[in-house]
Amino acid sequence: MIQSMAGWWIWAVFAVFIVIMLSVDLFARGSVHKVSMKEAAIWSAVWVLVSLLFNAGLWGYLYSTEGIKVANNKAAEFLTGYLIEKSLSVDNVFVWLTLFTYFGIPAELQRRVLIYGVLGAVVMRTGIILLGTWLVNNFEWILYVFGAFLVLTGIKMAWAANKESDVENNRFLRWIRGHIPITKSLRGHHFLVREQGRLWATPLLVVLIMVEVSDLIFAVDSIPAIFAVTRDPFIVLTSNIFAILGLRAMYFLFSGLADRFSLLDYGLGAVLVFIGIKLLIEHWYTIPIGWSLATVAIIISATMLISWYWTDRHKES
Repeated sequence: MIQSMAGWWIWAVFAVFIVIMLSVDLFARGSVHKVSMKEAAIWSAVWVLVSLLFNAGLWGYLYSTEGIKVANNKAAEFLTGYLIEKSLSVDNVFVWLTLFTYFGIPAELQRRVLIYGVLGAVVMRTGIILLGTWLVNNFEWILYVFGAFLVLTGIKMAWAANKESDVENNRFLRWIRGHIPITKSLRGHHFLVREQGRLWATPLLVVLIMVEVSDLIFAVDSIPAIFAVTRDPFIVLTSNIFAILGLRAMYFLFSGLADRFSLLDYGLGAVLVFIGIKLLIEHWYTIPIGWSLATVAIIISATMLISWYWTDRHKES
């Protein structure tokens, strides 16, 4: 039976804190404006700092109530889960870039789409995490299914690295076009408009739906990975939510650098394979959380550095 180290009041504090930060981040400057690289960098740094401060506060609370061993372990679990989710989210960022480019969404409207996209992602991720916790509670053998799924997903991700996304032939997009009336062009910042006595969806709404669907797909890939790190629902949820809340700022920071990380999918695939193997062998051997954190950090850092160097070499040639 999975149990959380967090009491109800810790959950309540976390919920209030997230609502406050979301309000400041999402609505302080309005939903329609072009996000500069400087603004994106500042908010990315703010969310990383807030996440680390939260982890420090969690460590301090557990140190005073449970002792240093529990505090160190839980803090390492949070940091590892956060790093995994943050890393895997980069792939989601590149999918968003493809969608915005395909539909011709101007920069000043992208922020509006991502505001609702992030809010939807928070709700979806929370539901999936609660479902995953229930499944692990009642069917512990499903962890082996998660492990095998992660290994296969990691191999598939590496195999498909650098292949062009075919948005035009996306089955879900074709279904939307066949069942929902869509205007041929944008209508300002509106998702829905009424014209000729009929309600029409705009391309902005289609992009929002595709953004939510992409996050759902990535959530199915990434959330099982967290259960390889920790079974504590509080750690699973908080590490996931903090990674998501910084995702919008990370998009605007990385959108102009997508070609610089062309090899990143290989690293992300390797991370998923490693986490999957960790789950599969856990009954016989438990990889220490510190080793897991170091392995994920080294794989991602090395892949990003190699990608940057690889890009520079190819530009020179």
